[in-house]
Amino acid sequence: MPHHPYFLLRIICGADRFYIDSTLIFLEHQLQARDKYTEIQVIKEYSQLPLVECYPAQLNQVFMNMLVNAIDALQDSNKTRFIGNSQIEKSNYLLPTIRIRTEVIDRKWVAISIADNASGMNEKVRARLFDPFFTTKPVGKGTALGLSISYQIIVEKHGGQIGCISALGQGTEFVIKIPVKAKNG
Repeated sequence: MPHHPYFLLRIICGADRFYIDSTLIFLEHQLQARDKYTEIQVIKEYSQLPLVECYPAQLNQVFMNMLVNAIDALQDSNKTRFIGNSQIEKSNYLLPTIRIRTEVIDRKWVAISIADNASGMNEKVRARLFDPFFTTKPVGKGTALGLSISYQIIVEKHGGQIGCISALGQGTEFVIKIPVKAKNG
Protein backbone atom coordinates (compact mmCIF):
# COMPACT_ATOMS: atom_id res chain seq x y z
CA MET A 1 0.00 0.00 0.00
CA PRO A 2 1.46 3.39 -0.95
CA HIS A 3 2.28 5.91 1.75
CA HIS A 4 0.38 8.62 -0.11
CA PRO A 5 -2.62 9.90 1.91
CA TYR A 6 -4.94 9.22 -1.02
CA PHE A 7 -6.25 5.84 -2.01
CA LEU A 8 -6.76 5.01 -5.70
CA LEU A 9 -10.16 3.71 -6.69
CA ARG A 10 -12.48 3.94 -9.62
CA ILE A 11 -15.04 6.66 -8.99
CA ILE A 12 -18.62 5.56 -9.71
CA CYS A 13 -17.42 2.93 -12.18
CA GLY A 14 -15.91 -0.17 -10.62
CA ALA A 15 -15.09 0.47 -6.97
CA ASP A 16 -16.93 3.79 -6.67
CA ARG A 17 -20.12 2.54 -8.27
CA PHE A 18 -19.96 0.26 -5.26
CA TYR A 19 -19.89 3.29 -2.91
CA ILE A 20 -22.97 4.96 -4.36
CA ASP A 21 -24.84 1.68 -4.78
CA SER A 22 -23.93 0.53 -1.25
CA THR A 23 -25.22 3.85 0.08
CA LEU A 24 -28.46 3.31 -1.84
CA ILE A 25 -28.76 -0.19 -0.34
CA PHE A 26 -28.24 1.29 3.12
CA LEU A 27 -31.03 3.82 2.40
CA GLU A 28 -33.30 1.33 0.62
CA HIS A 29 -35.92 1.30 3.37
CA GLN A 30 -36.33 5.08 2.98
CA LEU A 31 -36.79 4.72 -0.77
CA GLN A 32 -39.61 2.19 -0.45
CA ALA A 33 -43.29 3.08 -0.21
CA ARG A 34 -44.42 3.30 3.42
CA ASP A 35 -47.03 5.06 5.50
CA LYS A 36 -48.00 8.12 3.45
CA TYR A 37 -44.89 8.10 1.27
CA THR A 38 -44.83 6.74 -2.25
CA GLU A 39 -41.81 4.84 -3.51
CA ILE A 40 -38.88 6.97 -4.63
CA GLN A 41 -37.45 5.81 -7.94
CA VAL A 42 -33.70 6.07 -8.52
CA ILE A 43 -32.33 6.57 -12.01
CA LYS A 44 -28.63 5.75 -12.39
CA GLU A 45 -26.74 7.18 -15.33
CA TYR A 46 -23.19 5.99 -14.67
CA SER A 47 -20.41 6.74 -17.16
CA GLN A 48 -17.11 4.94 -17.40
CA LEU A 49 -14.80 7.05 -15.24
CA PRO A 50 -11.02 6.95 -14.86
CA LEU A 51 -9.20 6.09 -11.65
CA VAL A 52 -9.38 9.04 -9.27
CA GLU A 53 -7.18 9.82 -6.28
CA CYS A 54 -9.52 10.37 -3.35
CA TYR A 55 -10.56 9.57 0.19
CA PRO A 56 -13.26 6.97 -0.55
CA ALA A 57 -14.85 6.92 2.92
CA GLN A 58 -15.20 10.70 2.85
CA LEU A 59 -16.78 10.63 -0.61
CA ASN A 60 -19.16 7.97 0.66
CA GLN A 61 -20.18 10.41 3.43
CA VAL A 62 -20.87 13.10 0.81
CA PHE A 63 -23.03 10.70 -1.22
CA MET A 64 -24.92 9.72 1.96
CA ASN A 65 -25.55 13.37 2.89
CA MET A 66 -26.76 14.26 -0.61
CA LEU A 67 -29.03 11.22 -0.92
CA VAL A 68 -30.55 11.65 2.56
CA ASN A 69 -31.30 15.30 1.78
CA ALA A 70 -32.90 14.33 -1.54
CA ILE A 71 -35.03 11.68 0.19
CA ASP A 72 -36.09 14.15 2.89
CA ALA A 73 -37.00 16.77 0.28
CA LEU A 74 -39.03 14.25 -1.73
CA GLN A 75 -40.84 13.02 1.37
CA ASP A 76 -41.63 16.60 2.41
CA SER A 77 -42.93 17.30 -1.12
CA ASN A 78 -44.88 14.03 -0.96
CA LYS A 79 -46.91 15.33 2.00
CA THR A 80 -48.74 17.65 -0.38
CA ARG A 81 -49.69 14.68 -2.56
CA PHE A 82 -52.21 13.47 0.01
CA ILE A 83 -55.54 14.92 1.01
CA GLY A 84 -56.41 13.64 4.45
CA ASN A 85 -55.73 9.91 4.22
CA SER A 86 -56.43 9.70 0.48
CA GLN A 87 -53.63 9.60 -2.07
CA ILE A 88 -53.98 11.95 -5.03
CA GLU A 89 -54.08 10.15 -8.38
CA LYS A 90 -50.54 9.35 -9.55
CA SER A 91 -51.27 10.80 -12.97
CA ASN A 92 -51.59 14.24 -11.32
CA TYR A 93 -47.92 14.46 -10.30
CA LEU A 94 -44.48 13.17 -11.15
CA LEU A 95 -43.26 10.11 -9.28
CA PRO A 96 -40.67 11.10 -6.66
CA THR A 97 -37.32 10.56 -8.37
CA ILE A 98 -33.61 10.83 -7.62
CA ARG A 99 -31.25 10.86 -10.61
CA ILE A 100 -27.56 10.06 -10.11
CA ARG A 101 -25.33 10.86 -13.05
CA THR A 102 -21.56 10.61 -13.49
CA GLU A 103 -19.44 11.92 -16.33
CA VAL A 104 -15.93 12.74 -17.41
CA ILE A 105 -15.60 16.51 -17.85
CA ASP A 106 -12.12 16.28 -19.35
CA ARG A 107 -8.83 14.46 -18.67
CA LYS A 108 -8.46 16.28 -15.34
CA TRP A 109 -12.00 16.28 -13.88
CA VAL A 110 -14.98 14.01 -13.24
CA ALA A 111 -18.47 15.02 -12.12
CA ILE A 112 -21.17 13.37 -10.03
CA SER A 113 -24.62 14.93 -9.90
CA ILE A 114 -27.47 13.99 -7.60
CA ALA A 115 -30.82 15.52 -8.54
CA ASP A 116 -34.37 15.23 -7.25
CA ASN A 117 -37.76 16.39 -8.48
CA ALA A 118 -38.92 17.67 -5.09
CA SER A 119 -40.22 21.20 -4.56
CA GLY A 120 -36.83 22.92 -4.87
CA MET A 121 -35.74 25.97 -2.91
CA ASN A 122 -35.57 29.71 -3.21
CA GLU A 123 -32.35 31.70 -3.72
CA LYS A 124 -32.20 32.81 -0.07
CA VAL A 125 -32.11 29.19 1.14
CA ARG A 126 -29.78 28.07 -1.66
CA ALA A 127 -27.26 30.81 -0.77
CA ARG A 128 -26.88 29.43 2.78
CA LEU A 129 -26.90 25.68 2.04
CA PHE A 130 -23.26 25.09 2.91
CA ASP A 131 -23.27 27.22 6.09
CA PRO A 132 -22.66 25.19 9.27
CA PHE A 133 -25.84 24.69 11.32
CA PHE A 134 -28.12 26.06 8.61
CA THR A 135 -31.13 23.84 8.05
CA THR A 136 -34.62 23.89 6.65
CA LYS A 137 -35.54 20.71 8.50
CA PRO A 138 -37.64 20.60 11.65
CA VAL A 139 -35.91 20.63 15.05
CA GLY A 140 -34.58 17.19 15.89
CA LYS A 141 -34.20 16.03 12.28
CA GLY A 142 -30.61 15.93 11.10
CA THR A 143 -27.54 17.73 12.42
CA ALA A 144 -27.53 20.81 10.17
CA LEU A 145 -23.94 19.91 9.31
CA GLY A 146 -24.29 17.47 6.38
CA LEU A 147 -23.89 19.95 3.54
CA SER A 148 -21.22 21.95 5.38
CA ILE A 149 -19.21 18.77 5.92
CA SER A 150 -19.80 17.74 2.30
CA TYR A 151 -18.45 21.11 1.16
CA GLN A 152 -15.31 20.67 3.28
CA ILE A 153 -14.73 17.13 1.98
CA ILE A 154 -15.11 18.08 -1.68
CA VAL A 155 -13.46 21.52 -1.70
CA GLU A 156 -10.84 21.35 1.06
CA LYS A 157 -9.92 17.65 1.13
CA HIS A 158 -10.23 16.84 -2.58
CA GLY A 159 -9.60 20.21 -4.26
CA GLY A 160 -12.95 19.88 -5.99
CA GLN A 161 -16.08 21.95 -6.43
CA ILE A 162 -19.64 21.52 -5.27
CA GLY A 163 -22.62 23.53 -6.41
CA CYS A 164 -26.39 23.53 -6.27
CA ILE A 165 -28.93 24.30 -8.98
CA SER A 166 -32.46 24.80 -7.68
CA ALA A 167 -35.61 26.83 -8.06
CA LEU A 168 -38.98 26.59 -6.35
CA GLY A 169 -41.10 23.99 -8.06
CA GLN A 170 -38.15 22.74 -10.13
CA GLY A 171 -36.32 20.31 -7.85
CA THR A 172 -32.67 20.44 -6.83
CA GLU A 173 -29.43 19.21 -8.35
CA PHE A 174 -26.08 19.03 -6.58
CA VAL A 175 -23.08 18.87 -8.89
CA ILE A 176 -19.80 17.59 -7.48
CA LYS A 177 -16.60 18.00 -9.52
CA ILE A 178 -13.48 16.14 -8.44
CA PRO A 179 -10.00 16.33 -9.93
CA VAL A 180 -8.68 13.03 -11.26
CA LYS A 181 -5.23 13.72 -9.80
CA ALA A 182 -4.88 14.94 -6.21
CA LYS A 183 -3.30 18.32 -5.64
CA ASN A 184 -0.08 18.02 -3.65
CA GLY A 185 0.17 19.92 -0.43
